[in-house]
Amino acid sequence: MPDPAALNTAIDAAADDLRALSLSIHEQPELAFEERHAHATLTAFLEERGFAVERGAFGLETAFRATYGEGAPQIAILCEYDALKNIGHACGHNLIAASGVATALALQGALEPDSGTIVVLGSPAEEGGGGKILMTEAGAFEDIDAAMMLHPTGGRPEAAGVVLTNWQAQATANFTLQYSGRAAHAAAGPWAGRNALDAVIQAFVNVSMLRQQIRPTARIHGIITEGGEATNVIPRRAVARFGVREATIAELERLLPRVRACFEAAAAATGCELELTQGVRGYSELRTNQAMAARYASHAEDAGLHAVTTRMDTGGSTDMGNVSLVVPSIHPMFGIASEAGNHNEGFTAAAATPEAHVQMLNAARALAHTAYELFTDPALLATVREEFEQAQAG
Repeated sequence: MPDPAALNTAIDAAADDLRALSLSIHEQPELAFEERHAHATLTAFLEERGFAVERGAFGLETAFRATYGEGAPQIAILCEYDALKNIGHACGHNLIAASGVATALALQGALEPDSGTIVVLGSPAEEGGGGKILMTEAGAFEDIDAAMMLHPTGGRPEAAGVVLTNWQAQATANFTLQYSGRAAHAAAGPWAGRNALDAVIQAFVNVSMLRQQIRPTARIHGIITEGGEATNVIPRRAVARFGVREATIAELERLLPRVRACFEAAAAATGCELELTQGVRGYSELRTNQAMAARYASHAEDAGLHAVTTRMDTGGSTDMGNVSLVVPSIHPMFGIASEAGNHNEGFTAAAATPEAHVQMLNAARALAHTAYELFTDPALLATVREEFEQAQAG
């Protein structure tokens, strides 16, 4: 018979192994679509514990699908494990990976194999690569009844033990701007040139002017990746990358023409040509399933955490948002003791501490109990599905 008490017992029994798993990923950070160590480590860990594992799933070398049990419902727990360039696991994806595995082990220990199918999905390239979008397009969620995952956050030490169950990720689009001008000697004949770097700088100026006239929920941010090769040569080529965010896909689509106009005006002003490329895998807003989130909040309190259930607009984006458009989903954020926020070297260090792993395991307990209810309470699962369908229709 299913045994909810066994959920906590299973996590407690695996706590040391789960921390070692997390630290192994943390110590070998890998960028998007290159997460070979994490992929191998996670799949071996799950296979050794009785999960059927498909490596290189959905046409992606570093994605995986691991299952235990059979039949319906099928509940997906997602793992992320890519890192950030130069600053490693500054978004704590090592903790995300370990929390997903912890949740799956808890369910394995509490459910009979015929209670349904526990599906662990390893999703690469969340940091800009859109791994979950590719997995969705390949059918990863076609038979899934609900999907869930956890994510660490920081920014202040007192955040430890707090979970955000209703945070709102933004829709986002990415652009690459390549301006082509004409090289010339910067001292002897600058008038003969067309300065591509000036075009990039003008694009930034135009965006800065636009910012005053856009909604508070919008964000536009960019970097220059190529700006010339010598100070005495007018740059004939310059490249920049921009990210644009809004609260929803609909609001983002209304903003994008104005942003493109900023880029195009810079080319016209400097006499340069613009090659503008928009990324094909934009991230959607996150649609949190409130029925699932309410159950998670209750279980988080039981696990000794403090659940914040009010809507929180955090300004971040995730490809889990795209998943939430095709299947009922939750993506709670759990706080770890870190003065540094995500995408900061200080958060990289915090994501490896014993305290962070304690909070990760507590958050995973709550996620496991939430998933357990979906497996064992058909009425709850029906409510979750009804809410999702209403949101789709609206």
